[in-house]
Parts: sequence; C-alpha cells; structure tokens
Amino acid sequence: MTTTSTPATSTAPPPVHTEPRRKGGGLGLSGAFTIAIRAILGTPMRSMLTALGVIIGVAAVVALTAIGQGSTAGITRNLENLGTNLLTVQSARGAPGGGLVRGGPRQTITVKDAEALATTFTDRVAGIAPTAQTSAQAKLGSNNTQASVIGTWPAYETVRNSPVEAGSYFTQADQDSKKRTAVIGHQVLVDLFGEDAQASDAVGQRIRVGSVNFTITGVLPDKGDSGFGNANGQVLIPLSTYLQRFSRTNSAGGQPTVNNVYIQARDAKDLMQLQTDVTDLLTVRHDQTDPENLDFQVQNQADSLASLNSIRNTLTILVGAIAGISLLVGGIGIMNIMLVSVTERTREIGVRKALGAKPRDILTQFLVEASLLSIGGGIIGLILGAALAFAGKAFNITPVFSPAPIVVAFLFSALVGVFFGYYPAARAAKLDPVDSLRYE
Repeated sequence: MTTTSTPATSTAPPPVHTEPRRKGGGLGLSGAFTIAIRAILGTPMRSMLTALGVIIGVAAVVALTAIGQGSTAGITRNLENLGTNLLTVQSARGAPGGGLVRGGPRQTITVKDAEALATTFTDRVAGIAPTAQTSAQAKLGSNNTQASVIGTWPAYETVRNSPVEAGSYFTQADQDSKKRTAVIGHQVLVDLFGEDAQASDAVGQRIRVGSVNFTITGVLPDKGDSGFGNANGQVLIPLSTYLQRFSRTNSAGGQPTVNNVYIQARDAKDLMQLQTDVTDLLTVRHDQTDPENLDFQVQNQADSLASLNSIRNTLTILVGAIAGISLLVGGIGIMNIMLVSVTERTREIGVRKALGAKPRDILTQFLVEASLLSIGGGIIGLILGAALAFAGKAFNITPVFSPAPIVVAFLFSALVGVFFGYYPAARAAKLDPVDSLRYE
C-alpha cells in the first residue's frame, strides 16, 4: 500500500524582529552607572582629591554669596533702622581750617542752619533733628560708664527711628527751657543700674553725666551692634542743654555748631529734589561760590544704598572669578585622572569590546564616571558651602541663601565633568580591541 504523506501545516508563530540583546560589554546606561560608581568607590581617596577643585569652587560660591548677601541685608536693615527717606547734612571733609585726617573737618553747620531748613521746607519735611556729640562719663552711685552724649531735638525719635522702650523723650518745652532731662541707651542702663534692671526702673532716676545731673525720662531698647556706632551707649539730651553744658561753638563765626542735621522727607520721591534744594539753600547761607568745593555735604540715604549695592556687585564678580578658576582647576584634575583611569583599564576596555561593546558604550561609561565625580563634588561643595555660611553667625552675620547662585554653581560643576571628561572618554572609545587585549 502506498501511502501519500501530506506535509504538516506549521503552527509556529511568525518570527518577531527584535533589537539584538546587548552582549557582556554593552551594559546600557544603568550598567555604565554601576561600573562608574564601583570605579569611584574603589579608589575613594583619589576620587575625593580629583573632585576637590569642584568642591572648593562650589563651596566658595555658596558660602561667599550667602555671607555677602547676609551682610548686605544687615547693613541695609541698619541703614533703614536709622530712618527712612533720610538726608544727612554735615561739614565737608577738607573744609577750610579743618584737618584732613586726625581732627576731621572744621564744624560749619550751625543751629541757625538747622532752624532755617526747618522753616523753609515745612511742607516737604516730616522732621529735622540736628545732633551735636561728645563723650562723657555717666555715673550713678559707685557705678559709672563711658557714654556718647548727644544733644538733639525731640524729633530725633521719629527721624532716626529710635523709639523708647520705657518712658518718653524729652519735649519741646524741655528744649526751650534747657531742661536737664535725658534718654539713655540699653548699655548705659545695664552699666549703671545692673544686669537685671528693667527699663521702667530707670525712668525718673537721676544720673550724673560729666559734671551735670540729669533726670532720665526714657530708656532705649537694646539695638545691638549696628555697625554705625554703639547706639546702646548713648545718652540723648535736649540740644539747648547740650550747648549750655557741653559748649560747642564755631571758632570763626561764634555760632553754635552741630555735627549733623538729619532731615526726613515726607515723600521718598521728593528725596532727590529735596537734596538739591537743601544744597542750594546752604550754599547761599554759607556764601559759597565754588559748587565743587563746598564747606558742607548733603548725603542721600539712597546714595549710600546704591554704593552698598555697587560694592556687593563687585564682590559677586570677584567671587565668581575665584570659583571659576577653582572649577577650571577641578575640571583639569578630573580630565587628568580620567586619562590615567583609561590607561589603567585598557585591558578591561579591550575585553568589553571583544564581548560586543560598541565605542559609544565605552564613551558613555567613562563620561558617566567623570560626570559623577563632578556632580558628587558639587553636592559636597553645596553642603560644605552652607556649613561655612552658617559659621558666619559667629561674626553676627546671618547668611541669606539665594537659589540663583546655588543652581548656577551646581549646573556649572556638572558641565565641568561633561566637558573635561569627554576627551578621556573619547580616547577610551577609540582604543583598538586587539591592542587593548595585548596591553599589560
């Protein structure tokens, strides 16, 4: 019997075209990360020294910008605490008859000048406070302290943003009658009345300043060290009393003089024009003919803030330059070590290529390793910089962290790894596998 065999119909699924699986040498991005981390952790000291330049650069940016912004914010706050919308009139350094260094300028601003300013700009000025200052010993019983005695007008409280903690300021009636009343600073309170003394305890008490007895009407709160003189060591008294008891006159004209005249404008927008008008008025009063060589100067609080910002910007550029140099050195260090690493691992590269790794796989492996070094250095730099910035609190500087410099410093550190790691990675990718396997 003849049997005819019919070919069996195949039920197997059609072949599916898939990407060829990577062989031992091509591990993909995750494998490259694994190898890079092992290589970095395998030589921890060398890796740390390699990233040191990046660490220093990022730490410098974070610490110095935070401390710089913190100190700027503190100074700005102190300037604002001295009073807002403020003009300061004072004798010009180098005024005729004045010493340029030791003695300072001869006092040319008189009480009459302050009175003229007060009457001329009544509608544009919120307050005027001339000040005359000297140093004297304050005593209470067996306790004594060296104090800064300031004669001024009652408007000083608002013009200089200096309210009392207890009691009140002397009044215009005290000023008119040359009454011996005083407002003392916090340190004067502590030195004369003891560490545990309350501000209210001193109000109404009598102290001796120099050779004159004064009745305390108010006590100022603790203002700390503002950087503009010790506000806590002040004794404020009526200007008329000061001129009578601590005589200060202009040797040329015989007129009582003051150190400064503080003028508070009603409107901040009027500050620049008010500065010009005050200058014009005093120029006429002082019979000045050369506007470039006046015997007084009128300073604008906004000018001080602008100068401060200019200094801060200059310091920021300097910090950026220092950090840039450090990151450049760090990048060169990374490139140098990666070149050494390529040489040390030449045989490994040959084995991986023999197992099927492509040049891009080798390139990725070493580029990832260089990037991890720089990124790791950047993270350590951020932590170190923040720690150094907080250490500034020991010098009464509260750091202010701004996101922009931190982000820029970190991104720059990451780019350093990519930029300086590319050449060693490309060199490793171009190695011939046969020559690599023969390398000893």
